[in-house]
Amino acid sequence: MSKPEPKNSCNIGYSDIIEVYISKIEALLQGSGYKITKRSLALLLFQEDEEILKLVKEREGERFPEIDKLIQEVKTRYPQPLNYLISLRRQQEASAISSRVMIFQKNPLITFRERLSRIMMNPFTGTPILLFVLYYGLYQFVGVWGAGTLVDFLEDHIFITHINPWVTNLVNSTIPFKLIQDLLVGEYGVITLGVRYAFAIILPIVATFFFAFAIVEDTGYLPRLAMLVDQLFKRIGLSGRAVIPLVLGFGCDTMATMVTRTLPTKRERIIATLLLALAIPCSAQMGVIFALLEGTPLGLAVWLGVIILVFLLVGFLAAKIMPGELPTFYMEIPPLRLPQLSNVLRKTWSRLSWYFKEILPLFIFASLLIWLGQITGIFNILVKFLEHPVRALGLPDQAAVAFLFGFFRRDYGAAGLYDLKKAGLLSSNQIVVSCITLTLFLPCIAQLLMNVKERGIKMGIGMSVFILFFSFSIGYLVNLILTVLRVSL
Repeated sequence: MSKPEPKNSCNIGYSDIIEVYISKIEALLQGSGYKITKRSLALLLFQEDEEILKLVKEREGERFPEIDKLIQEVKTRYPQPLNYLISLRRQQEASAISSRVMIFQKNPLITFRERLSRIMMNPFTGTPILLFVLYYGLYQFVGVWGAGTLVDFLEDHIFITHINPWVTNLVNSTIPFKLIQDLLVGEYGVITLGVRYAFAIILPIVATFFFAFAIVEDTGYLPRLAMLVDQLFKRIGLSGRAVIPLVLGFGCDTMATMVTRTLPTKRERIIATLLLALAIPCSAQMGVIFALLEGTPLGLAVWLGVIILVFLLVGFLAAKIMPGELPTFYMEIPPLRLPQLSNVLRKTWSRLSWYFKEILPLFIFASLLIWLGQITGIFNILVKFLEHPVRALGLPDQAAVAFLFGFFRRDYGAAGLYDLKKAGLLSSNQIVVSCITLTLFLPCIAQLLMNVKERGIKMGIGMSVFILFFSFSIGYLVNLILTVLRVSL
């Protein structure tokens, strides 16, 4: 026997349909020991709480299929997720309660922080602030200092000058097998390429990005950025809430794709996933691209302009093609504050540790796959296949290797282009075209698998096929325009 439901006059009332289904589920809940009311259980079931779903399934046994059927039925009655509708109703009730017990002055004193907060969320004053943050936070700090100064020092003065020659001599003198030598210190060796890319190119870039991101996050600027871009995002089928996974995508697109779960509707989650896979470069790839475009400000402007245009155009078309209502957006705005160095360093270290634990094994695994591909001849076949579209972009055949690398890891491919630039094989126009194409190119293997996991195999593979052809089409179009207009960047 279960305990009788306690009477509570403070229950929040929902729509008639939800209330009817709450009553139906309450009648079916016969298990004991839940420790919360049946009404609360029903609401948590509607919100798809995994722990409650598992608990109810265990304790209700043969009654659970009927409960699950009711949950699926009520979900079909609304175009938006029940979790969103229930949260919105609770927000309305909280606002109503606060309005009854709080008195607001007609002319409240506006503090400097509140005034600055409003300035950040105003489109006319907030946009210059956003551009300031992007220029000094991303371009100057991450792109110029991280991807330029730090990468040059680590790669040229540490790895190429000292570590790689020493390791190559050590391996060649101690291991007599040419096959193993190629695996470890060959052209695409685990140490000479994989470890060098990871430590000399990727590490300083992601470290500077995570440091800058932690500062922005600790100030409370991100929620204000969400409010700033809300109206623009609504035109591409998203709300300001999507700024969180999209900004996280500049750190790691794979992690950001997982965070799209926080978006309230399936339509928003699909659009955000597509834009992350297509037009949001991860921090490591973006940093290397900044290094590639260093010294060519016009080329950087063209790259940035094309990527933003593609982002908005594809988002707008996706919003028009996919059915659904305009998203509703609300977000709690925390107070502005000065960032605390201890918080910033702690966040940077934790994210860097997580990222590097993931990236180093993948770089070593990519080097191993390339080594196996060379032995079996598959790698050369794929490179030959990619040489045809690469030539159509006006790029040398060697760039096909970088694009193949880009499928293993986006930053791996960008680092391959960086090597071509240092070898003097790419002109300024070719660098811009290759950067645009590689930014829009296929998501890396990790992100592809995450897309399949989150959106399903048909949607995940379909997105990748579209992105593959779309990226080369945009690269071809940009190269054609530059050639016809005889523009030299």
